[in-house]
Amino acid sequence: MRLFVALSPPPEALAEVAGAVGARPERWPDLRWTGSETWHITMAFLGEVPEKALPELETRLGRAAGRHAPMTLRFEGAGAFPSARRARVVWLGLAGGGTAISRLAASLAAGGRRAGAAGAEGKPFHPHLTLARARPRDGLDARPLVEELKDFGGAPWRADAVHLMRSHLGPKTRYEALESWPLTGGG
Repeated sequence: MRLFVALSPPPEALAEVAGAVGARPERWPDLRWTGSETWHITMAFLGEVPEKALPELETRLGRAAGRHAPMTLRFEGAGAFPSARRARVVWLGLAGGGTAISRLAASLAAGGRRAGAAGAEGKPFHPHLTLARARPRDGLDARPLVEELKDFGGAPWRADAVHLMRSHLGPKTRYEALESWPLTGGG
């Protein structure tokens, strides 16, 4: 199973994002735009995880979530990986939560590693909402798009749970929530 841990922004926050995106997909046909039904904040990518590892993974992720408090977040700014000039991914940034969101991500990734999820190793955490991916594998100059979106700032929303998600890849990617845990700790 291909798994990741995510925060799910509330519908109101996602509606603001949809309003900000507007008709841009029609103006940027070389980008594959993600659908609002798949929008999430990836906290830890776990990769391919055998089903037999699921019970321990769920225990460890539940413990990790329980050590962290809810936080107030908001979408703010835009950017691209690896850069706006050679964009492979265009994203909206996430503000708020201070260092708590990075500590939560690190705790979830550590729980995944301890449960044997090899994909939990990897890149530094950069909280974001993926809006689009470039069709050209070598990237796309998305500087005008990033410039258009850079001043976006959404309303604050409360992140109070994390979700273990399964990716179903294919012509149309879809995500399935397998389990959820509240953020109940003191931070």
